[in-house]
Amino acid sequence: MDPLRRQLTNDKAARLLKVIQLIRLLDREMPAQVIASFLYVASHNHCHKQALEEDLDFTTASSSRNTDWLSDQHRLNKPGLGLIKKQQDPANRRRQELILTSKGESLLKQIEDLLYVQTTQTIQDDPAGNRLRLRN
Repeated sequence: MDPLRRQLTNDKAARLLKVIQLIRLLDREMPAQVIASFLYVASHNHCHKQALEEDLDFTTASSSRNTDWLSDQHRLNKPGLGLIKKQQDPANRRRQELILTSKGESLLKQIEDLLYVQTTQTIQDDPAGNRLRLRN
């Protein structure tokens, strides 16, 4: 029988794949725009929603859907992921600020660990069978 090929050829790409797998633990069907929105807020914490829209070239409606998904309340009264908090900007009440929650900060820390923490073993040699778990 011909064995499946799964030899690791690029550790950096494998680390990025682990990040995607980690994020997919929250929701297997999460679109790239939602992931981009989370990473934008994570890298620009306390940013304005309008800045996210301009920098990621999202419409107002699209950014609202994406940030709703990341906040406590998703569309149609479904629970959101609780990774960010949307609040009114006290200096300009027509603007919304986007802030990481503790759950969002925890996810960001796990992403940083996957990407930047040097380990003595490769990702392919993960003794847990390449199973990821979200930490609280």
